[in-house]
This record gives sequence, structure tokens and C-alpha cells, in this order.
Amino acid sequence: MNPPFSPDEGLRDALAGLLDGLPPTQAARAVDRLIANYRGATPTDAPILRDRADVVAYAAYRMPATFGAVRSALAALAAAAPGWTPGDHVDVGGGTGAATWAVNAVWQDERPVTVLDWAEPTLALGRELASRNPLLKAAEWRRARIGPSLALDAADLVTVSYVLNELTAEDRRAVVDAAAAAARTVVIVEPGTPDGYLRVVEARDRLVAAGFRVAAPCPHSGTCPIVRGEDWCHFSARVSRSSLHRRVKGGSLAYEDEKFSYVAATRLPADPAPSRVVRRPQIRKGQVLLDLCEPGERLRRETVTKRHGPLYRAARDAEWGDAWPPAQEG
Repeated sequence: MNPPFSPDEGLRDALAGLLDGLPPTQAARAVDRLIANYRGATPTDAPILRDRADVVAYAAYRMPATFGAVRSALAALAAAAPGWTPGDHVDVGGGTGAATWAVNAVWQDERPVTVLDWAEPTLALGRELASRNPLLKAAEWRRARIGPSLALDAADLVTVSYVLNELTAEDRRAVVDAAAAAARTVVIVEPGTPDGYLRVVEARDRLVAAGFRVAAPCPHSGTCPIVRGEDWCHFSARVSRSSLHRRVKGGSLAYEDEKFSYVAATRLPADPAPSRVVRRPQIRKGQVLLDLCEPGERLRRETVTKRHGPLYRAARDAEWGDAWPPAQEG
């Protein structure tokens, strides 16, 4: 009997041969240019990924990290809505399909999937990679202008990951509104930078105004308590690096930490976390300091000490982005 398909391993295997035949200097130039765009300084009304060299560089450089960040956001959504599974999925600006692989990793069954992007080389490589994923073989890869003219079919889940940073302010609003009009649940992921957080907060506000409830990461749908310009809400996903990934990124570590900001909002019943760990926990002698976002639109630091018994042990195991307190077992 064959073991069940693993999207994590499947994506790693699908990416493994991408750089074969691509001159290293060409890949390096493409990666350097993509880094500049990824950092969000150059909104554009044209596709960033122009040809196969760009797309291969992007897939090798960014797909594992994008997959890890989106999977983390979707896992938080799944925890808030444990009885729900998306019946269908539309991925806006889906690039080479990292978010579709992440959906497979959280809900491991086949569903209708539509990936929209405006760069044909990106769609072509996405199809090529998806042919290695039995859950994505029927996915539709469709060219579409990501902006004010975007029209979306109704869907259970719409994802918009690492897209808003490529758009003008007007186009960002139009894309979020299109997602809100079409979807029962919307998940938006952006780089974990101050600007990325601001884009997520703007999208969050528009989704709430359209009648959505925030399922994650926030424990409420009210105003974010973080003072904009002084701090920003973001999280971290640890991503294993394959040898291919290390070669493209020029690094030696076997992992990297992808910083990201996100919002998962829904029209469905959902139970947000009682509170959320919004900074890396600080472990001291006999105590753990947890920075929490809580209902009531407030931030609070909680100190958990040995006298708290099992809660202290849970605090020592808590990670940045976790719900707090942990769910009771049994």
C-alpha cells in the first residue's frame, strides 16, 4: 500500500529539478530583482515574473517560504473552524501555486481549484509543478488581470498571498473587495514587515466592514490594538531548506524563519483563539513571559511561573503565533 501523499515532500520533490539547465548567473540576477520587488518598494501594474528564468528563480527562492507561511495561517483558521473544510478554492495572484499546496497540507482532500495570475510563464510552471500533486491535477490555471477588473466566481475559500505588495493602493482595495464579494472565507498573507502589516490591517478592516468575522490571528474583530507606526503584528514559520533552496539563497543553514502577517476572515461560525501569542515567548529561570493579544482590543504581558504547574509546562512549549491558553485535552 502506497503511503499517503505529503504536500510538503511533494513540493520539495517537484522543485528539485527546476534549476537544471538554467545558468547560475541568470538565476542569481533574477533572484536579486525578485528580492527588491518582494520587499515591497515597487508597486507595479505589470507582471513581476516575466519569463521562465524569472519564474524558476521565484519558485526555487520563494515557494517553500510562501508555502510555510500560508500553511501556518490556514492551520490557525482550521483551529478556529474545526468542523469546516473548503469545498472549493480560488487563489488570486497565485503565482506558481504555493497556496494551493498549502491548502492541500491542511485539508488533505481533492477539491475544485482555480489559480488566477496575470503572467503566463507563472501559470505554465504552476501547472507543471501541480502535475506532480494528485490533489491538484484537475486544477484550472487561468490568466487574469489582478486589479479593478477582477471578477471572481463564488467560492468557499479565496486566498490572496504575497500579492497586495505588488499592487497600487486602488488595486489592493479592488482585489480585497472582489474576494469579499465572492468568498465565504478569505485568507490574506503578506510579508511580515511594517508595510506588509499595514496592508493586512487595511484588508482586515475592509473584510470586517463587508460583514466578515476575524477567525485568526486576532481573538476579536475590533480595532487592532497595535499603534501603527510604532509596532506591527507578524509571525514566524520555520521552513526546512532543501539543498536546492540553500543553493539559490546562498545560505548554509538547514532552515529559515519566514516572517509574515495575515488575516483569516469568514462568514461562517468560528471560534477565534482566546488570546494569541504575538511575540516570541521569553523563557527565564522559573518563568515564561508571554505577550498576548486579547479580546477587548488590548495587548497584555502574562507571566507564567512554575507554581502554575501544567500551564507553566505549556508556556515553555508555546510558540510565537500560538493560541493561548492551549486547548484542554480530553
